[in-house]
Amino acid sequence: MAHRVFIVDDNPSVRNGIRTLLETSGFEVCGEACDGLDAVERAPEVNPDLIILDVAMPRMNGLDAARKLRDIHPHVPILLNTLHAAIIRAEASLPEGVTAVVDKRENLLHRVFQLLPKPDAAQRGTAR
Repeated sequence: MAHRVFIVDDNPSVRNGIRTLLETSGFEVCGEACDGLDAVERAPEVNPDLIILDVAMPRMNGLDAARKLRDIHPHVPILLNTLHAAIIRAEASLPEGVTAVVDKRENLLHRVFQLLPKPDAAQRGTAR
C-alpha cells in the first residue's frame, strides 16, 4: 500500500508539481490544502503518513499550522518545504510540530524518502 501524503501550499503550481513528483514515485496524495487554515480544517478527514507544508501562506502560516496539525496527527511527520529553510535551520531547534525542513530548491523526494520508506521496498518487505 502506498504511503499517503497531504500537501499544503498556497501556490497551485507548486502543489501540482509536488503531486506529480510523489505520484510518479509511488506515493498517494490523500489531500491538498491552499493554506494553513484550510489544512487544519481538512486534516481530520485525511489519514496521511506525511504532511508537506509551506511556511509563507495566507490566513495561517505553516509554523502555526504545524503546531495545530501535530495535535490532530501526533505521530505524522511534518516536512516544511520552504524558500526560508536557511533561516529555520539557523535556529537552535526546529519549530514546534516540525519534523524536518527542506528548501524548495533542494531535492524534496530525497527528504520524503528519509521520513518514509520507499513504497516498493515496504511492499517487498511484507511480501515475504
